[in-house]
Amino acid sequence: MPLTDFGLDELGDYRPKLTAPHDFDAFWTRTLAEARSRGGAVTAGRVTSQHLLRTVETDDVRFPGWNGEPVAAWLLRPRGADGPLPVVVTYIGYNGGRGVPTEHLLWSAAGYAQLVVDSRGQGHDTPDRSEGGGTQWAQGFMTRGIDSPDHYYYRRLITDCVRAVDAVGELPGLDTDRVVVAGGSQGGGLALAVAALAGDRVAAVLPDVPYLCHLRRAVQISGEGPYQEIVQYLRRHSRHRVESTFNTLDYFDGVHFAQRALVPALFSVGLMDPVCPPSTVYAAFNHYAGHDRTMTVWPFADHGGGYGSNPRVQLEWLRERGLSPEL
Repeated sequence: MPLTDFGLDELGDYRPKLTAPHDFDAFWTRTLAEARSRGGAVTAGRVTSQHLLRTVETDDVRFPGWNGEPVAAWLLRPRGADGPLPVVVTYIGYNGGRGVPTEHLLWSAAGYAQLVVDSRGQGHDTPDRSEGGGTQWAQGFMTRGIDSPDHYYYRRLITDCVRAVDAVGELPGLDTDRVVVAGGSQGGGLALAVAALAGDRVAAVLPDVPYLCHLRRAVQISGEGPYQEIVQYLRRHSRHRVESTFNTLDYFDGVHFAQRALVPALFSVGLMDPVCPPSTVYAAFNHYAGHDRTMTVWPFADHGGGYGSNPRVQLEWLRERGLSPEL
């Protein structure tokens, strides 16, 4: 995959003028207040033996998300560890769910607890019961309810992700002062949103090759991936829905969340990424409000970013900020 976006020098200075909707903050304050008002219990059941794991304790968790609906998650911890442990709340890439615990062993191997959050409708364990009104033309999630910010799919998913941080305080053995939110691609975009919306209940954010950033440009220049669902939708509906579609998307753009997030942030970008073009990632990074922000650049990487090399970078970065487990 050749370079198809700006060069690194241009990316470092790329700061497009992007303004959130005037009621952006009010929209999200209302959304989260409504979700929390629905109540609901956090539950956790031990399932370690079902997965034949010897060094990791695993709980099957349910917590209330959008509309109080139960969202599935895995909670993994090193067996025998003395708490409270720093916890990495992990969000999943597009069209995937929490999977099985054996897919998520890295953080517990490094001494952390990890809460792996299912994506409603995308995973197998959390249905999108409240599909909302509005249009869904393309197969997938990018156009589900796109007629209105109130109906849009990502309003529900982002709410679930913030409520996952709420749930951390009700789960045993977790350090609520050391909550890190993380994810790649869609998960990275969700982590950025949570870093802005959860405020001081998050200690750091790790958005890898984040999706859902600088959405107008992303839809125009991405060559692969789920942004194409919006391209197909707008192609089908011609010009009369272009502005209304992007007006909806503006409420979910990672750049607008980045402009409101203050916690330390470690981004990553692949300069040959055809799914999340590097200029869209840098738009969020360069607008990030927090002073402690770092970009890991993988010059020849596609949408996989740093692959197996990236966790070492993350672990060292967290240790430098006092967010690693006691050794």
